[in-house]
Amino acid sequence: MSMPTVLRAAWLNLAFWVLFPMVTAGFILVGSVLACIHALCFRDRRKTLRLVRRTISHYGTAILRCGWPMVRVRYVDHAPGEAPPFVYVANHRSTSDAYLMSCLPCEAVQVVNIWPFRIPFLGVVARIAGYLSVREMPLEDFLRQGTELLSQGVSVIAFPEGTRSGSRTMGPFHGSAFRLAIHAGAKVAPLAILGNENIPRRGSLWLQPGEIAVHKLPALNTALCQTLGAFKLKTVVQEMIRQHLDRMEGGKP
Repeated sequence: MSMPTVLRAAWLNLAFWVLFPMVTAGFILVGSVLACIHALCFRDRRKTLRLVRRTISHYGTAILRCGWPMVRVRYVDHAPGEAPPFVYVANHRSTSDAYLMSCLPCEAVQVVNIWPFRIPFLGVVARIAGYLSVREMPLEDFLRQGTELLSQGVSVIAFPEGTRSGSRTMGPFHGSAFRLAIHAGAKVAPLAILGNENIPRRGSLWLQPGEIAVHKLPALNTALCQTLGAFKLKTVVQEMIRQHLDRMEGGKP
């Protein structure tokens, strides 16, 4: 690693970890106040939840900008004419993946593991926003709540590997998100995330400068999802993401 690269990484981490708690605290404070005022004034739970989810998306965008210009993020939609809601299915390389979902131009909730709900303040906000913890609820409840969200026009984002790979190699996909898509009659939109396996590396908080890209691939329509069934749909979507990543990264491990 050359000295300029070392200095850039040091500056990135200094700036990011100074800004991160400040931005987080600011959004929690301001967002909580706005949500309470909105709920009291309008007494419309659906609109209040939309505000909460929009605030979470703005928060994610602000966090991503804390690393600029050493970390740059691009969103590429390969089928811009498609309209949400979708069940988004993404590969999972890093803890930054959750923040990258702020790139998506729609109201959405995420399917999360147990630990994000245990983060002080942020976990409470995630529960209020309707984020789904598939490990903490029976499958029937997951399908029911997910279907209700999709019927309201809210997209559901899943990382079916279940945990960060920490590398360019994808782990096996779990089937819950695909069962949800079939149960709800929803379209499945694959997301290929690349460039963030070291931003940060698994097991570390140290960020490396780099460019991250989030590619939305053409969605699989409802009829095709129903025809394929959950197991084959899972295989097809994983292969779509894998092939796209191989094309973008030249097949490098």
